[in-house]
Amino acid sequence: MHVVTCDGFGGAEVLRIAEAETPRPRPGEVLIRVASAGLNRADIHQRQGNYPPPPGASPILGLEVAGEIAERGPDTDSRWRVGDTVCALVPGGGYAEYCVAHSGCCLPVPEGLRLEQAAALPEATMTVWANLFDPRRLFAGDCFLMQGGTSGVGTIAIQTARAFGARAAATAGSAEKCRFLLDLGCEQAWNYREEDWAAAARAWAAAGPDHPGQGIDVILDMVGGDYFPKHVGILCRDGRLVHIAFGHGSEVTLDLRQVMGKRLVITGSTLRSRPVAEKTGLRDGVEKHLWPLVSSGAIRPIIDRVYPMSEAAAAHRRMESSQHIGKILLAVG
Repeated sequence: MHVVTCDGFGGAEVLRIAEAETPRPRPGEVLIRVASAGLNRADIHQRQGNYPPPPGASPILGLEVAGEIAERGPDTDSRWRVGDTVCALVPGGGYAEYCVAHSGCCLPVPEGLRLEQAAALPEATMTVWANLFDPRRLFAGDCFLMQGGTSGVGTIAIQTARAFGARAAATAGSAEKCRFLLDLGCEQAWNYREEDWAAAARAWAAAGPDHPGQGIDVILDMVGGDYFPKHVGILCRDGRLVHIAFGHGSEVTLDLRQVMGKRLVITGSTLRSRPVAEKTGLRDGVEKHLWPLVSSGAIRPIIDRVYPMSEAAAAHRRMESSQHIGKILLAVG
């Protein structure tokens, strides 16, 4: 099979097409003939040598795919059959013509979606479900702030928050992106390059009808660093700050008096290294609660661009430019 491989660690120029043995599914796994693969920031970090795959995972980049089941491993869930179309969360191996996935990390392609669109969903929907709903941290009527609103996770989080009755606002890096976020359903969107987003977010939440004069209920953050004290400052009593990345750095300073006085919950998580059993539980929650919203159109995958697998380097450069809105995909099959 053809795969995208890395000639060492470095910039996008290390990516090239190569040939590799087609993997065979082990017990509990399926082999997927890949049609599309989603790009994630983790792919860039791995390419740079900063995010090695977990033990036993494929060294090939790619954490989510959509395609057709080509083979079932021994003792695999009888739900899945050869020929079924699925999308799947994988710990690696997605930039390839064939990819192995555990059956518990597979989802049916939502009704009405193309395979290409389905490839944009596994990582984002499971991240959103794991951090906002399992355990439950976002409720109807809450003021929700998404940092990095036009990312793949951000666009899904905003739509999901709205579908569950929360009020949503977000930040982005350009006026064009802010206009997109307003069209997506945000009540407010702030250009972090030009505006005091923290003051604006505090004012937006304080003017809300459900808890006037208070702050933000929930923040989903992928920035960290110097944003951390600002987040602590704008959260309301019993507010929740959830970290899923740290683009501005992982080390922060915290005054515990603010946490105690406001009764704040500060947490975070990763997804790739979780045991399969945990990922299967997240898959079940996504399928039960989010898949109907996807099929109805209340949640839709936002796709920025689709590149052929041979142009993986250009796709990576597009992501690194941060000009994209939504998911970047590789067309494989």
